Amino acid sequence: MSEPSPERPPEAGHAPTHEPAGQEQEWRRVHPVTPFVRGWAAVVAILVIGGQQVLDDVSNAVRAVDSIRSLWWAVILALVLLVAIIFGYAALAWRMTAYAVDDDAVRLRKGILFRQQRHARLDRLQAIDVRQPLLARLFGLAELRLEVAGGSDSGVAIGFLKEADAQRLRADLLARAAGVKAARRTDLSDARPTGARPGSDTVSAPGDASDAQPAGAAHASDDGQDGVAPEAPERQVYEVPATRLLQSLLRMPGVWIGVLVLVGVGVAVAVTREVSILFSALPAILGVGGYIFQRFAGEFGFRAALSPDGIRLRHGLLETRAQTIPPGRVQAVSLTQGPLWRGPDWWRVKVNVAGYGGGEGQQQGEQQHVLLPVGPREEALTALWLVLPDLEVENPDDTLALLDEALTGDARTDRWFVTSPRSARLLDPWSWRRNGYAVTGRALLARGGRFVRSLEVVPHERTQSLGIEQGPWQRRRGLASFVLHSTPGPISPAVHHLAEDEAARLLGEQSARARAARAHAGPERWMEGQTEAQMEGRG
Repeated sequence: MSEPSPERPPEAGHAPTHEPAGQEQEWRRVHPVTPFVRGWAAVVAILVIGGQQVLDDVSNAVRAVDSIRSLWWAVILALVLLVAIIFGYAALAWRMTAYAVDDDAVRLRKGILFRQQRHARLDRLQAIDVRQPLLARLFGLAELRLEVAGGSDSGVAIGFLKEADAQRLRADLLARAAGVKAARRTDLSDARPTGARPGSDTVSAPGDASDAQPAGAAHASDDGQDGVAPEAPERQVYEVPATRLLQSLLRMPGVWIGVLVLVGVGVAVAVTREVSILFSALPAILGVGGYIFQRFAGEFGFRAALSPDGIRLRHGLLETRAQTIPPGRVQAVSLTQGPLWRGPDWWRVKVNVAGYGGGEGQQQGEQQHVLLPVGPREEALTALWLVLPDLEVENPDDTLALLDEALTGDARTDRWFVTSPRSARLLDPWSWRRNGYAVTGRALLARGGRFVRSLEVVPHERTQSLGIEQGPWQRRRGLASFVLHSTPGPISPAVHHLAEDEAARLLGEQSARARAARAHAGPERWMEGQTEAQMEGRG
């Protein structure tokens, strides 16, 4: 949620006037090094854009340098002025930014010319990420990003904080989102936050002084009784070795196409002796190389762990990211396998999570949705198990056989899947035997793809809406495609080219299953019921 606000950030010790009486709001500022980190990020972005422009037209860039060589002092002065403006703006933005935490929401105020107030409801929390860009890591800082249901721009980013403070705040927010109420401190003599200095209108940044902390993260002790609940324990489930990740990238068809293009350019340069051909192809070559490096760096050291507060994912080489996806927040799961991955039987697992629809760039946005970059079938099924521990197959002993059929089976060997009729082979001659679906007590499984195998799993209670699509050629052959609408993300579940009557029957039955599953779904605050039961037991 975003709305304009003409107010300045509240001064230390003053709660916002629109808060309910008796509910104390402690507004905090982020770390004072934040302007330096964000300023240098802007400088690097400008240098990258300038470098791309130079590579696009090297000859004109050389002529431009020659023409302004005598005015080198003016160029240096302009660069210094530009850097001063960037860092000055970053410092002013830091001064106008503040955040607060209570049991129901996280609030953020920012903006210089146009003031904004954003808040993320904790009962709508979908994921919490702790992000550390390279420069922030050098200063021991981290950014906390909360993703909530409500669109691709509904998240709240709090940064930068000391890494330890960010981790404590993450644990506190997860505990609040789960319905676990943190004990309130009783040693506060007034409403002034611990980081505020008497007579000052600023708030100390977390980590600057011994008594300065993020809001809601008051001096957590070992037993967790003084302040927030301690961080929940975790159990590592799998880890992706760097060698396997590198081998999987080398098995991507795009890599070999890039190599062939590079060889062709080299041959053309050698035959024609025109170096300009190399410069013309350089942006494309750098683009392919940059994509491969970014994917390797983003998925490097990928680890997944399971804890009471959800699925924890850690990965990154230059920029590290620690994601926490609370229970029940995954909307859909997909398992895919390219043709060159079939030898080692590797699979890639992605998820749709509400709030992860975009807003961080295409490459980073794609990495947010990865649950397993590459792994053997056993690890891929383990990743699926993290989301759906029980598919509720009628005979539990048939679960593995059903999943094997879902991953590699087709109409000639199917026992559980309903597939496309033979009339679909003219519309999809390669995959019509693979296209199909199966239903368990917990989810719908949609299968497809012959060269790139895919399996999409949608829990019944996470179904957003359903539909049937039918083109003119499908209509002539009595076919239709069944579509499950999910939240924005890389997965668009669908079962292609079913018989018309089968698609209509599936639509009615799946609508009833989704309604029944939502009626029995657990609370958004997933530990609230357990906490109340424990309180009653103690009483």
